[in-house]
Amino acid sequence: MPQDNPIQKACAPLQEMLASNPDARLNTSQATAEIKSGLKTYFTQNDRTIIMDMPESVGGDNTGPTPGYHARAAVAGCVAIGVKMTAANAGVVFDHVRVDLEMDFDDGAAFGIGTNTAAPMETRLNIVVTTDQPREIVDELIARALEADTFYLALRDAQVVKTTVSIAT
Repeated sequence: MPQDNPIQKACAPLQEMLASNPDARLNTSQATAEIKSGLKTYFTQNDRTIIMDMPESVGGDNTGPTPGYHARAAVAGCVAIGVKMTAANAGVVFDHVRVDLEMDFDDGAAFGIGTNTAAPMETRLNIVVTTDQPREIVDELIARALEADTFYLALRDAQVVKTTVSIAT
C-alpha cells in the first residue's frame, strides 16, 4: 500500500462529487482585511484570523509577517501540496516535495519611485521531488499539478479584478 494512499482515499469522494455536480465546482471565498491603527492588519476568513504587519522601517510595528510573506507562502505551499496530492491521486509516491521560490521586485515601485510596476518582475519556482519514479512521470505529474494549482495560476495568469470603494462615516 503506498504511503500516500490516505490522501488518495480522502480526495476520491470529493472528486466524484465534483465530477457529478458541476454547480458544486463553483466557489466564492470571502475574507476581510482590517486595520484599526498603524499598519497591523487582521485578515479573517471564516473562523481563522492571521496578523500581518510591516517592518518599522516603513511605519509598521513588525508584529507579524508582511502580506508579501503570506502571498509567497500561498504560492509555494499551494504548489508543494498540489504536487504531492497529484502524485498521490495518481497512485505515485513522492516521498518528499520541496518548492523553492524566488521573486524579483523593484521596491521603489511600491512608493511610486521609478517606472517599474510594483508587481513581481519575475518569479522562479524550483520543485524538488524525492521519488524512485522516472523523470517522464515526475514531469507529467508536476505539469498536471501546476495546471490545476489555484495560486500558481493566480500569479501566472491575468484575471479580472474588480474594485469598489466606499466611504464610511
